[in-house]
Amino acid sequence: MFKTRLLSGIVLVAVLLGLFLAGGDVLLCGLLLVSLIGMSELYRVFGVKGAMPVVAFLCTVGYYANMRFSDALPVDLYFAGFLILLLAVYVFSYPQYQAKDLAAVFFGFFYVGLMLSGIYRLRLLPGGAYLVWLIMLCSWGCDTCAYCVGVLFGKHKMAPVLSPKKSIEGAVGGVVGAMLLCALFGSVFRKALGISTAEIGFLALIGGAGALLSMVGDLAASAIKRNFGIKDYGTLIPGHGGILDRFDSVIITAPVIYGLCKWIYG
Repeated sequence: MFKTRLLSGIVLVAVLLGLFLAGGDVLLCGLLLVSLIGMSELYRVFGVKGAMPVVAFLCTVGYYANMRFSDALPVDLYFAGFLILLLAVYVFSYPQYQAKDLAAVFFGFFYVGLMLSGIYRLRLLPGGAYLVWLIMLCSWGCDTCAYCVGVLFGKHKMAPVLSPKKSIEGAVGGVVGAMLLCALFGSVFRKALGISTAEIGFLALIGGAGALLSMVGDLAASAIKRNFGIKDYGTLIPGHGGILDRFDSVIITAPVIYGLCKWIYG
């Protein structure tokens, strides 16, 4: 199992490396594919089938196309149109769907499709080719550091009912580790980012904020799985589960890191 998990993890990192370096339409299409797969995993867990998920998939494609052309259609109007379409399906196919299905489909679009798009938006910022890596340092870096510190020093449970293996010590280690990784990253690529030595501290703060939110994302995804009594969202990534199992922390971190970087460096 460890070998399978390691090999699939290496392949996943290699794919992300290619997407991040390529940027542009390659990254856009890659994120769109990841979003559609993640949404399908979530809708399968929620037990929603038929026309309503199809509308969500088509609107996600439309959202990414609209983003490609600098949000030619105002985003708020796009979201309103998406909700109107879902309501139309809900009404004209009644009683096929219940209100909870409508809420689940609407949530899936925002939770996966919209939030993952923060990666593409961050890549477009000045210095985005470098700043986009902060998302992975905050999410996966925090996860790795939290695991190592938790195994060595973990004594106090952070969420004993939801995730018994996670400790407060591990959480602190994850946040500190992410901050150090982001600071180190900023030091190495300081000239490329065009930032001063003092501004590296901002990257560390972004890393800390992203790390805290990445843990929320991880626990939120776990809570949904607990609600529905499943271990993994899928089997696409051997040893890791589905897209949502591997990107749970990235999903919530991406839009926040984008917002902070746009505010500070954009």
